[in-house]
Amino acid sequence: MAEAAAHAVRTGRATIGDSEFDRDTAVTRRAEGVYDTELSAGWTIFSAVNGGYLLAMLGRTLGDALPHPDPFSVSAHYLSASVPGPAVIRTQTVRGGRTLSTGQASLFQFREDGTEVERIRVLATYGDLDALADEVRTSAVAPAMPPIEQCLGTADGNAPIPAGSAITERLDIKLDPATVGWALGQPSGKGEMRGWFQLSDGRDPDPFSLLLAVDALPPTAFEIGLKGWTPTIELTTHIRCRPAPGPLLVSLVTRNLAGGYMEEDGEVWDSAGRLVAQSRQLARTPRG
Repeated sequence: MAEAAAHAVRTGRATIGDSEFDRDTAVTRRAEGVYDTELSAGWTIFSAVNGGYLLAMLGRTLGDALPHPDPFSVSAHYLSASVPGPAVIRTQTVRGGRTLSTGQASLFQFREDGTEVERIRVLATYGDLDALADEVRTSAVAPAMPPIEQCLGTADGNAPIPAGSAITERLDIKLDPATVGWALGQPSGKGEMRGWFQLSDGRDPDPFSLLLAVDALPPTAFEIGLKGWTPTIELTTHIRCRPAPGPLLVSLVTRNLAGGYMEEDGEVWDSAGRLVAQSRQLARTPRG
């Protein structure tokens, strides 16, 4: 830890365990299976708390509650919109095994009359990423992406990532110019979104920030020609290995929008060219 802190001072970059993301996803154990936390306004999209931030917070909580440290598969159902402020997380161990353990967690907030309302419920399987075999057999190939300096962020041109949301100040996202036609009023209609992803304070990725990354880019609905809020109904993420330091390449694709709902299939690649996370999300399409 002392070495990591010294490195942060030399480079001016935050380190894992000592960054705004870590502070804002921290929880305090009140009793067995009960944790107190505060949802930060810094991770909101307009007034709603980002779903990936919530997933990372519950992921950290289950990492403390379960006998294994790392998320392998995390499935979340978003039941109502979360807002900044106090929250309680309750966990339950469903199964504890030698190599895998499964648990569930629910986050609750409070109505004005003091009654609880459940915001998100997660069922997850955990293990030890460092114990996985090195063998890889895959046909997956990372999508072609321009270098970061040729991609577009909030400060570039027509601000392809909408400003005004607090979360944009905490993320360093550079989008592939081929997927920002929507920002110019010329959506491609392909339902694709790609970008380089980093935390703005320079903190390197870990399994919990991967849970944020899968829900951090603008929705693919924008490139289909729709605008407005795209609320997540369900999001499942598979963490495949511990990511290498450096920026992540995030790719989202929608193939079927029907009945007012759409899926987003996500891939996250690390700086070593490895597929480190996969996701599928069901979301409601914008009504605007």
